[in-house]
Amino acid sequence: MKLIVDNMNCQHCVKMITKAINDIDPNAKVTVDLTKRQVAIENSSITQEAAITAINEADYEFVGTAN
Repeated sequence: MKLIVDNMNCQHCVKMITKAINDIDPNAKVTVDLTKRQVAIENSSITQEAAITAINEADYEFVGTAN
């Protein structure tokens, strides 16, 4: 799944997003692309809704999905 997220602009943001997802599913592979504002989550049983909630609770803003 690929999500578009605002308010990400540095490596600290990458770490916080990755931690938020890995707190729910430690086996999830999280890739953050700051330029495209995308968070890709692979090898995970986490639902899109749970991922969005985790991202929003980490003080980042989910704005949509990407292909």
